[in-house]
Parts: sequence; structure tokens; C-alpha cells
Amino acid sequence: MPRSEARFSSLKARAITLVWRVLAGCSMAALWRMARLGGPLVHLFSRREREVTEINLAQVYPHHKSAERRHLARQSLTHSTATMLELGFAWMADLDRVHAAILDVHGRELLDQARADGRGVIVLAPHFGNWELLNVWLTRHFPMTVMYEPPKLVDLDPLILHGRERTGASLVPTNPRGVAALLKALRQREVVGILPDQEPSWGSGIFAPFFGRPAYTGTLLPKLVARTQARVVTGVARRLPGRGFAIHFLAADERVYANDDTTSATGVNACVEAAIALDPSQYQWEYKRYRKVIQEQEGHPRHRSFRLY
Repeated sequence: MPRSEARFSSLKARAITLVWRVLAGCSMAALWRMARLGGPLVHLFSRREREVTEINLAQVYPHHKSAERRHLARQSLTHSTATMLELGFAWMADLDRVHAAILDVHGRELLDQARADGRGVIVLAPHFGNWELLNVWLTRHFPMTVMYEPPKLVDLDPLILHGRERTGASLVPTNPRGVAALLKALRQREVVGILPDQEPSWGSGIFAPFFGRPAYTGTLLPKLVARTQARVVTGVARRLPGRGFAIHFLAADERVYANDDTTSATGVNACVEAAIALDPSQYQWEYKRYRKVIQEQEGHPRHRSFRLY
């Protein structure tokens, strides 16, 4: 990286860190008020986020009226703005304050029963609500291991690492060494976290339906289940605007336990769909979930014409 670019990256990281440090002292009500002001601005001025969100919503809710989808897009970008504003709170605020923001927990018995049966637990944590608050709750109650990929803005790496590890999470790399660490944790009846809706690199996934359209989906889960007999649970931290969060644990779709990768991946996507049903506005629809297409995998000469984005 050129020296000038590295200097700019460092200054940008410092500015973001400073903003998060200030926001860490704000109340849930204040953060939500800021999100309600910022979300409409993101919808208005951030063409990329607005267009991707609206394309995704048109795919998953084709029977909704266009006005309903536009309203949902604005709500979604407001919640995504809230998530960004809350990161400083999750990573830097006093932990007693962070724990106090978690107002309710539903479905904890799913995790307790699995561990009582001598099994590890795989928590599928989609990009819904604020997944950092889910991590805070889990690490307070269970030994937990999570895969971690450094951010593109590398100067933020120490902050994010400290923010996640200060609650007790064990972060491992997204490589074979990290997979070995997940297997070890599961065999010791611990909890591991997986992002089920993050598009993997070619060769690490398979196409499976997500709201009826093929989405390239990771195949790590069936490998972990087959080798450890772990139980699978979906977990989210649903935002209670201006007040805090409610943690929800949902029983996984039974297809996640299939030996066949396509069937298992279909079950994983069904788990994400069930979580989204709690409140579709809290899902991060601006992520390009359908970026990869089957035609590209098959080497179709005009595969780009099949892309949505």
C-alpha cells in the first residue's frame, strides 16, 4: 500500500474510532434517534445501498406492492444505520451497561438442553438486528469460539478484536486452522458461531434456495455436524427501538443435519428465513446475497447478464 494511502487509512480508522468512542456513551434512545435521522439520508444519498436493498426485496417479496417494499427498504436502512452507530456501544461501553441493554431472552433452553445432552452447539447468527449484542450475551453464559476475518480497513482490526475478545470470545481465523479450532470447541461441548448468510468464496459453498432464488451458501456446517454431532440453533438480537434488545434462539430446520450438502445448505437458508420473519426490517438487505450466479459457475459466456447487481 502506498504511504499516502496508508496514512489516509490510518486517519480514517482513528476518526471512526473516535466517533464510536463518543457514541459508546450514548443511551439506546439517543442512538435510535440518530438512526431515525440518518437512515432516511442513507436511503436518499447512498445509491448503492438503496438499489441493492430494493433489488433484494423485490426478489424475496415479489407479491408485495412496490410502495410497501420501498417503505421496508427505508426501515431496513434505518436499522442498518442503528447497527453501525451501536458498534461503539457494543465494543467500548462499560460491560454492565451493555448487558443491561439485553432486556429479554427467548429459547435459551435450546442451548442448555444440547449441552446437557453432551453436545456442542452451533449458533447460526445471520445479519439481523445487532449480532454483536448476541455475541456479548453468548460469551457471558457459554465458552464460545467464532471465526474472524480482519476488516478491509486494517487499522480497525485491534479495536474490533479487543471489542469482541473482552467478553471472552475466542476468535479464530477463517482457514483450516480455524476449522480445527471449531471442531475442538464443539467436542468440548462449547458454543461456536457461524455467519450463515455471508457469501463464501468459490469452492467453499453450493447453490441452495434462499426465498426461492439460488444463493451461494457455505458448506462448513454439515462438516462440523457430521464430525461432532453438534446441535444447531439460530440466534439473533432483535432491536427494541430506543430501549435495547431481545435475544431469540430458534430451533434449526431439520435439514441442516443432512449429510447431503445441498439439503443442509437449504436448511441453513430456511433458518435465516425464519429469523427474518421475526422482523424483516431488521435484516441487512443491502448485502449482495445473490451476487454469485449458477451460470458463472457453469462457465456460461454471458453469465454477467444473469446477475442482479
